[in-house]
Amino acid sequence: MLQPVNDDPAAQESPTARTPRVLFLCTGNSARSQIAEALLRHLGGDAFDVFSAGSRPRPAIHPLAREAANDLFGLDMAGQHPKGLDEVAGPFDWIISVCDHAADSCPILPSTGSTIRWSLADPAGAPGGDEEKRCAFRQTALELHRRIEAWLASTGVPEGRGSSSRGR
Repeated sequence: MLQPVNDDPAAQESPTARTPRVLFLCTGNSARSQIAEALLRHLGGDAFDVFSAGSRPRPAIHPLAREAANDLFGLDMAGQHPKGLDEVAGPFDWIISVCDHAADSCPILPSTGSTIRWSLADPAGAPGGDEEKRCAFRQTALELHRRIEAWLASTGVPEGRGSSSRGR
């Protein structure tokens, strides 16, 4: 089970004294968490340092994840790539798991804030052919957009403007 740890000295630092850090977590880090990373970087701008990682990262971002982010929101994920948990350094103010398997199978990660669990089906596992899978990726991206906008409204962090390249 994913559990936050607060034993890092940086955890004592006030969130207002530094940019809040957010980690999107998934198993393969090839679709849902990558889309979420791009969306928060876009919607939150420089108000957050945004990262994504996977418990078992895939070799590449799924092409339909890139397509959905670009077609729906005009987001280019060219600088992003799948990463393992050992490639991202905590602590994090928020860890948002976008799939249940990652939340259940991940080690304890350094967090000074909240662990949030968003259970979203893997669009790569959607039944059907190319068009059905494309639709599943688009639906996942739209749902992530909706959830991130709602989460942003609840954080109390001043909204950033523009896009940030941090965390890639």
